[in-house]
Amino acid sequence: MEVPPDAVGRRVSCGGERATVRYVGPVPPTDGLWLGVEWDVPQRGKHDGSHQGVQYFTCRHPTGSSFVRPAKVSFGVDYLTAVRQAYVSDTDQLGQKVNIWPEQQKVRSLDELPSVLLNRCEVNGPGADGETRKLTPNVQWLDLSGTLLSCWEDVAAVTQQLDHLERLHLSNNRLSLPSDPPAHRRAFGSLRVLALNGCELTWPQVLVVVSMCPQLDNLSVEENQITDVQRPEGVLQCLRTLSLSSNPLEQDGVLGLSHLPRLEEINVSRTGLSTLRFEDAAPGCRTAMFPSLKSLNLDNNSITEWCVVDELAKLPSLVQFSCRGNRLVSSDGNPKTANQMLIAKLGQLVSLNSCQIFHEDRRGAELDYIKMFGEEWLKAGGRSQTSTDFSCRHPRYQSLIDKYGAPEEGEFKKPEPFALKNQLMKITFVFPEDAEREPIEKKLPASMVVQKVKGLLYRLLKVPAADLRLSYSSPKLLGTEFEIDSDLKTLQFYSIEAGDRVLVRWS
Repeated sequence: MEVPPDAVGRRVSCGGERATVRYVGPVPPTDGLWLGVEWDVPQRGKHDGSHQGVQYFTCRHPTGSSFVRPAKVSFGVDYLTAVRQAYVSDTDQLGQKVNIWPEQQKVRSLDELPSVLLNRCEVNGPGADGETRKLTPNVQWLDLSGTLLSCWEDVAAVTQQLDHLERLHLSNNRLSLPSDPPAHRRAFGSLRVLALNGCELTWPQVLVVVSMCPQLDNLSVEENQITDVQRPEGVLQCLRTLSLSSNPLEQDGVLGLSHLPRLEEINVSRTGLSTLRFEDAAPGCRTAMFPSLKSLNLDNNSITEWCVVDELAKLPSLVQFSCRGNRLVSSDGNPKTANQMLIAKLGQLVSLNSCQIFHEDRRGAELDYIKMFGEEWLKAGGRSQTSTDFSCRHPRYQSLIDKYGAPEEGEFKKPEPFALKNQLMKITFVFPEDAEREPIEKKLPASMVVQKVKGLLYRLLKVPAADLRLSYSSPKLLGTEFEIDSDLKTLQFYSIEAGDRVLVRWS
């Protein structure tokens, strides 16, 4: 194939993978023309751009590059061609009949399309000037994720012709930054949703990009190279939703966002965070940071200290919180108790881990919290002069005492000793897909791992353990079935209690 004169820096597809051309020329002692490419997935490569001691180009990963023949790569097609390939049947008159997707049943021609989804298509540029506006003038949602676009100028050449565009997905691309960002504000002026996941971006680079998007409401920059999130100056002032999931954030790295006036939802799951501090406010007081933040996702981080939760209680508007996959544990080791502590410490929550908190849930959690730490509260001085140390570790405790009254000494809820946790509990095994099989009752320790439970069932049913699928239901939550999805976890991990039923199925 013919290699474009501007091939260096262009994006290509080879064997289903994406790469950037870094070199065009000979590679002695072999004959002919070679392309030196840097792969998006470094594991696809073999070297660092050198061959037999000669450095032809450089790349970020020591084995992230390869030399390939031009005939093995595709430089892609323009936007116009890609749309026609994706939406027009080969046998139809061009632009007359469209391959209709379920959500576009009423669309009869390309100029009626409300969305153009070209994810993983080999789009490399805009095509002829003005033709995009003629072909797809009504597009509101454009997905160009994983394409062969190489620069923001080419993206802008497409979007400036889409006057109604509100939602743009550009994830898994490698786009060079624009040389003159203000010149492209019109191209992204109506944009409200932007996804740039997996684009190898740093936060300063993100700020350059969003400076072209004055109306941006929702930004997703997951799986990038973002560490410290510096305070945005003059940008993102309309932002309501931000996802920074799966970035290597520094501790307290998100505080730079704390003054965004409209920010309501942040996802910082899988970022390695272990602490969060709002030092402008004392324990039990409200912080001036994140004034509008309603929803926070801290799933799958390294949070182990309850003081982090007390810091979150300072947020004035927080009502939805997710904290799964951390190591916050209560003194009895029961996940349900830990969730009760979260509810009690965060008095405004209406949703925890995607589950609604009902009035009776909150009341029960707060009363249990009072009893759980009642003895410690008395030792710290009680109502008369509670110690500063206790108040710092339990900022809501006094307000809960004011709400429900002080606990009587007989109500104190002491942590159960380890031996008691392992007392036998009666479990009923039922077989919903075998109506003729009678339920089986067994007394099992809470510390028993699921693998051993399956071994027991194998001896009872003669069904291989690998074929067994378990779930459980509780009389406390009628109509709800919980999956038991790990053989290495204990019954206690799944909060299985005496009187619960384990549902046994097999293939």
